[in-house]
Amino acid sequence: MTATTENTGTKQRSFPKIEFTDSEAGALEFPSSRSRTFNYYTPAKKRSTMYEDVTVDVQPDPDRHLSQGWIYGFGDGPGGYPQEWTAAKSSNWHAFLDPNEEWDQTIFRNNSKVVHQVELCLSNAKRARVYDSWNTPWLTFISRNLGAWMHAENGLALHVFTSIQRSCPTNMINTAVAVNAAHKMRFAQDLALFNLDLSEATEDFDGAAHQEVWQSAPEWQPTREVVERLTAVPDWCELLFGSNIVFEQLVGSLFRSELVMQIAAGNGDYITPTIVGTGEHDYDRDLAYTRNLFRLLTRDPEVGESNKELFGTWLATWVPRCLDAARALQPIWSQPADKAVTFASSLDAATGKFRSLLEDLGLDIPKELDK
Repeated sequence: MTATTENTGTKQRSFPKIEFTDSEAGALEFPSSRSRTFNYYTPAKKRSTMYEDVTVDVQPDPDRHLSQGWIYGFGDGPGGYPQEWTAAKSSNWHAFLDPNEEWDQTIFRNNSKVVHQVELCLSNAKRARVYDSWNTPWLTFISRNLGAWMHAENGLALHVFTSIQRSCPTNMINTAVAVNAAHKMRFAQDLALFNLDLSEATEDFDGAAHQEVWQSAPEWQPTREVVERLTAVPDWCELLFGSNIVFEQLVGSLFRSELVMQIAAGNGDYITPTIVGTGEHDYDRDLAYTRNLFRLLTRDPEVGESNKELFGTWLATWVPRCLDAARALQPIWSQPADKAVTFASSLDAATGKFRSLLEDLGLDIPKELDK
C-alpha cells in the first residue's frame, strides 16, 4: 500500500499499525501477576517455601495436569512415572514433602559444610600426629571393620538409592532419594580418605585389609548378603523401606552409633567419631524424610490398611535377615583394647529405637525382635 505526496511526488511506504488486544500471553493483570512466588499448590504452612516453589508439581502428572496422558514414555510401554513401579499405594503421592526441604542449592551447601569439617579434622590429626598414640588393636579394628563398612555405604549409594531416584512417582520423593544417594556416596568416600591417611601415617595400619574382610570374613558376610539382596529388589518403595527403615536401624546404626561412636574415645580416638558422626547425621536426616513418607502411606484414609499389610510382609522378609547380620557382627565388639559397651546392650539400644520407629508408623512389632 503506497501514498504520493502533493509537493514532491515521491512514494512513501506505510505499515500496518500494531494494535494490542490484551489477548497475548502474559498480558492479563491479576493480584499476583507480578509475584515471584506461586499459588498452584497448597503450601504446608501459611506461606510457601523456596523448596516447595522449586519441587511441588514441577514433575507433570496426568492425574493432575496432563489431560491427554503422558507426553513421553518408554519403548516397552509405560509412560512417565508409572505408579505400578511399587506395590505400595497412595491416594495422593504429591502430599509428601521433605521435612529437610532439600533442593539443588541446599544439597551442595550442606555437603560442602560436611566436607570442610572432615578435611579440617583430618588435617589437624596429621599435623598433631595423633595416630602415633593409637594402640595396635584399635588400628586393626579400624582397618578391618570401618574399612568394611565403607563397602556397605558405597553399595547402598550406587545400587540402591541412585538406582531408584528416578523411579518414584513425584519430584519431591525423587529429590529426597537423590540426596540420600549423595549422602551415602560422600560418606563412603570420607571413609576411603580416612583409610588412606592412616595408611600413610603409620606402618601398623593395613590399608588393604578391608577388601579381604568384606569379601570373606565370616562376621561380615551376612551384612554383605543383605546389601547385595537389597540391590536386586525391583520395587523402589520396598528398597527404601528395607534400607532406611530396617537395615539402617538394625545394622547401620548398631555399628556406627552403638559401637564405633561409643568406644572410640576410650581408645584415644577423637577423629573417627567426627567422621562417623557425619554419616549418622546424614542418616538422621534421611530417616526424617523416610518416616514422613511411610507415615503418609500407613495413615492414608483410602489405602492405609492395605499398605500396613504390605509393609508387614516386607518386615517379615528383611527383619530376620538384618537381625542375622547384626548378630554375626558380635565378635567385633571384643576386638578393641577398651571395651566400653557389650554387644547385648548395643543390640538392645538399636532394637529399642527400631520398635519406636515401627510404633510411630503404626506397624506391628515383628516377633523376631522378642527372641
